[in-house]
Amino acid sequence: MSRFTVPASSKSWLPVAAESDFPIQNLPFGLADPKGRNMSVVVAIGDWALDLSVLSEAGYLDGEEFPLLDSFIELGEGRLSDLRRAVYDLLEESNPRLRDNKKVRENALVPLEKANLQVPIPPVSFVDFYSGVHHASNVGKMFRPDQPPLLPNYKWLPIGYNGRASSVYASGTKIIRPKGQTKGANDAAPEFGPTREMDFELEMGFYLSQGHEAGKRVTTTAAEDHMLGLVIVNDWSARDMQRWEYQPLGPFLAKSFGTTVSPWIVTLDALEPFRIDGMAQDPAPLPYLRNHGKPHFDIGLEVWLKSAKMKKPQLVCRSNMKNLYWSLAQQLAHQTSNGTPVEFGDLYATGTISGEEEGTYGSMLELSWRGQQPITLDETGEKRTFLEDGDTVTMRAYAQGDGFRVGFGDCSGTVAPAV
Repeated sequence: MSRFTVPASSKSWLPVAAESDFPIQNLPFGLADPKGRNMSVVVAIGDWALDLSVLSEAGYLDGEEFPLLDSFIELGEGRLSDLRRAVYDLLEESNPRLRDNKKVRENALVPLEKANLQVPIPPVSFVDFYSGVHHASNVGKMFRPDQPPLLPNYKWLPIGYNGRASSVYASGTKIIRPKGQTKGANDAAPEFGPTREMDFELEMGFYLSQGHEAGKRVTTTAAEDHMLGLVIVNDWSARDMQRWEYQPLGPFLAKSFGTTVSPWIVTLDALEPFRIDGMAQDPAPLPYLRNHGKPHFDIGLEVWLKSAKMKKPQLVCRSNMKNLYWSLAQQLAHQTSNGTPVEFGDLYATGTISGEEEGTYGSMLELSWRGQQPITLDETGEKRTFLEDGDTVTMRAYAQGDGFRVGFGDCSGTVAPAV
């Protein structure tokens, strides 16, 4: 698939701050439900959400080419790229068509703070991988100190599990502390109650633009043609519940209570200038998993933590998407390698993306090293090993270009008390 990359020199007739996540080089897609309007697909530009249904009704977008703009369902293979190019043409600084039509322009532009952004696509299926090799190594060091950090299969296949699609929430949604069974090392029996080890997981994810029927598979070469774009994912975790329940079948209640996604789908077109080779894979993957071209992206990742007593959040993690061992294409190729059918709008998350050094770890489990090294919140002096009620976690991601930034907006959630 050919991709449309906006030149670094391009400008919009709308003013956009240099540090904005949403310059004309980005143009990500979201789903807005502002007060007094119908739900609509929108595009972020600067401090605004551009309502595409308004543009369609006014004749600025071809209704036959883009027939439905209150969801993404008709914007599958290749269509989102075409729509993004049409929006770019309307916003480019030399094009007066929308710029000089005050009535349509003012109706189409909704301030971001009033857009009431939703989950971009409520997924039918959600899969969470384990492709951050440094996170996997850290967990192995903590829980299997007398064994190699990585299990023997880790560098042969992208490990993942099928998560709970019904608990994928929009940024800003409160996450209720889950209850479940936990058992201490010296306890005679488990107990039931709220998790004491609430955690976040810094991840990225991608949505599918098309599905396929049972018995077929997606190759690594074709995988990216099946992707609408990327979002930030916080796959919340209850570590004490997980330790007790995950063997032998893997995560269950400790993961299914909540997953937060950022509101904007950033297209692969916008991320094209930020491609990298990624880390070397040794041993070489089996033929069906071999990468082609530059399959990884240089995308900086941040986690900010704010307690209920704090006025400003504190940066607790800075990582990068280059810390993934398995590429997005490899993840999708492996998911479909057994012939499982996949569908438009399926959501796939990478797993926790940690770096190699302290301050780059993408979970409280690692940052506090299993609770042995509490984090100090500088503003209040509070200590954290895991998350407490009232804590707000905000994740951010961006790729830095020459004079512009392609960002994802905030992926934020606040821990609410158990009920």
